[in-house]
Amino acid sequence: MRTLVLNAGYEPLAVVSFKRALVLVMNDKATVVERLEGEPVWAASGSYERPAVIILTRYVRVPGSTHVPVTRRGVLRRDGQRCGYCDKSATTIDHILPRSRGGADSWENLVACCLRCNNVKGDRTPQEMGWELRVVPRPPRGPQWMVRGTDRSDPRWEPYLALAA
Repeated sequence: MRTLVLNAGYEPLAVVSFKRALVLVMNDKATVVERLEGEPVWAASGSYERPAVIILTRYVRVPGSTHVPVTRRGVLRRDGQRCGYCDKSATTIDHILPRSRGGADSWENLVACCLRCNNVKGDRTPQEMGWELRVVPRPPRGPQWMVRGTDRSDPRWEPYLALAA
């Protein structure tokens, strides 16, 4: 079970284990905002409700950029596991401009692709094949991309992730 951690200003910061979340709550460093009903955590000193969302009591400055690193998993997630050419289920990624021709590993040059389209396209561009992309590939945006671990998000997190968008 995972817990969403919010900064004091309600910005999503991270996703941690419920054990880590309980430690933050018990040390008065965080407060429980959403909890899982009917699933208490038993301890020697009593029982605690299992947190789904916690908010830190003090604001934490987070240095860093808004750059999301390019990964295979990220490209598939961005494109909804659908092929950029035929809209079937995608299991691979494809370089729109092939790497052998100078294509980069960037959000703008990668698209989710089914195995069949990837093999047929080979070392050619979509224009040479007479194909069109369903969507224009762009870098992903939003808090669910900036907070690690939200790819398997809990429905209770949605209102808090939407606040930051």
